[in-house]
Amino acid sequence: MKNAVNWFEIPVTNYERAKTFYNTILNLEIQDYHMPEKNMEYGMFPYDMQGNGVGGAIVKMEGLNPSSDGSTVYLNGGDDLSVALEKVESAGGTIIMPKMDIDENGFIAQFIDTEGNRVALHSMN
Repeated sequence: MKNAVNWFEIPVTNYERAKTFYNTILNLEIQDYHMPEKNMEYGMFPYDMQGNGVGGAIVKMEGLNPSSDGSTVYLNGGDDLSVALEKVESAGGTIIMPKMDIDENGFIAQFIDTEGNRVALHSMN
């Protein structure tokens, strides 16, 4: 087993708002893969499929609801998660745990996204 996690989905209520939020804070481009026949708006984060990288998406679909309770997804914060974290509030999110040193394991921070999900960032710096 290479990774304990191989895919994640972050529920959203406003797809375009959530897409803009994550594109802004992570400086990336979420790719749309909507499935109208299933009444689903789906956007995938970039990832290395051939290299067995961990991937994920934002998804708007009946029965999926944003939550600040339960599991927490840690997104790659890049070289220094401070860069993404500094964009959270101006993009509409709320920081609930500022950047914290976790010794030799790097740094983490948590925020509430525009949809009400608790999400986290991790980086080595």
